[in-house]
Formats: sequence, structure tokens, C-alpha cells
Amino acid sequence: MENPASLPIGIFDSGVGGLTVLKALAERLPCEDFLYLGDTARLPYGTKSAQTVSRYAVQCSAELVRRRVKLLVVACNTASAVAIAPLRQAYPGIPVIGVVEPGARAACAATRNKAVAVIATESTIAGGAYQRAIHLIEPEARIVGHPCPLFVALAEEGWTEGAIPEGVAARYLDPVFRPASGTEHPVIPDTLVLGCTHFPLLAPAIRNVVDPSTTIVDSAATTAETVYAELARLGLGRKDGACGSARYLTTDDAARFARTGTRFLGRPIGEGDVELVDL
Repeated sequence: MENPASLPIGIFDSGVGGLTVLKALAERLPCEDFLYLGDTARLPYGTKSAQTVSRYAVQCSAELVRRRVKLLVVACNTASAVAIAPLRQAYPGIPVIGVVEPGARAACAATRNKAVAVIATESTIAGGAYQRAIHLIEPEARIVGHPCPLFVALAEEGWTEGAIPEGVAARYLDPVFRPASGTEHPVIPDTLVLGCTHFPLLAPAIRNVVDPSTTIVDSAATTAETVYAELARLGLGRKDGACGSARYLTTDDAARFARTGTRFLGRPIGEGDVELVDL
């Protein structure tokens, strides 16, 4: 009889950004197996309606569930904001964890002055998912949501360190962390949430343009901690001593997935390691 603990953890995202979540998971849970699906044929999710994103999320999860997984990680901020409830309804026997709630919890735990900045894509900021999640935990929190759309392109191109990304980061973040003189009683956030799976690649550039005392919350790392705790709670952590492995699925262009995904994962992905699937 199959041991549920030996099954892989399923992860999906609209593209390769969620590989930063897989990287964090593999570091925290080195002996777990992972099955990752990047729905690159239909990205970006951020421009789609909530109903469409929920439908895509259920379809991606169906493919992972069909291949047998013990837990689902929604490594996409847009899908995490709108599709967690539909996924839990569709797959009641499988734990479902998104990236928004763990990031919000970590931000609330980190902040000392209850002032938090969230940077993400325009759609994530406009949707207010992080703002709502933080306020549920800390109703008195003062939250500044700031879209940083160019960060996605910089991460995809591999321009993550040096003058160009630091210049872009300063342009985005100076109004939040260094408001113009004359601003009446500005409250400077002491905590910054990276609310997009692309943004951890730019963490060094971001760190160089914010105050050294600013706590930077990486939703990928905090999601990994949440998954670790959930597996322990359910007794689903792998105990057979086998070393973890990862398999990759994509809905379009396996070669590009492997090439771009290598930067996000931090280790090589061969084109032959990526399976093309049709949802």
C-alpha cells in the first residue's frame, strides 16, 4: 500500500517565478520530492479575471493531483489571492498552501512600528490581497502597497545586480522609504514584503537601496516554513531517508522554461528534464 508521506509536493505557478518557491522548499525540505507545473502558455495570470484564474488554478492542480501529490503549493500571488478556497473545495483531501498568507504572517511578526510596505506586480497590489491578509492579523497595521512591474522583466532577463536594477529599485522605493522633505509626519515602513515570486532574485539590489534596519520578508522562504510545519502537523514528512528530486511540467516551450527557470531555481534545468503538458 502506498505511503502518503512518500508522495511528492505539487507546486504550480503561471510561469517560472514560482521556482523561487521551489528553491526555498528544497532548501528547507531537502529530502522531499517535488512536482512543479509552470502554466507558461497562459501567463500572465494577473491580467485575467478572478473566475478565469480560479479555473486555471483548478486545471493545473488537477494535473498534479492526477500524478499523485500529498500537498499543493500555489506559488503564484494572483492565484493565491483568489483560488485557495476553490482549490480546497475541489481537493478536500489535499492540503493547499498559498504564498500570500505566510508572507502576511511573517510581516506582522517582523514589524516593530506596524508599518509595512508591500511591493508586487500592479495586479497584486490593485487586488489588495496582501493588504487584506495583513489587516486580518494586525488590524492597526499601516500598509503601503507599491507596484514594481519592471522588476519582473529584470528578473526574467537576469539583470538582478548592479547599477541598472539598483537604479530601478531606488526609483520605485525612494518615495516609500525616503519621502520628500515637507511630508507631514511620514511613517517609514520598517518591513518590506516581496510580494512577487520574481522579486527574491532582486533582493541584493533592493537591500542596497533601503535602510539597513529594514526587514525584508521573502514570501518564498515563509511559504517553505509553512509547508514544513503543515507536513509535520499531518505526519506527512518524508522519513525514508531518500534524497529529494524535482520534476518539471510546462504548458509551452520546454526549452525556454529550462533556460529561464535555471536562473530562478539557482541550479541547471535541462530541456530533457521538462515535460510538455496540455491542460
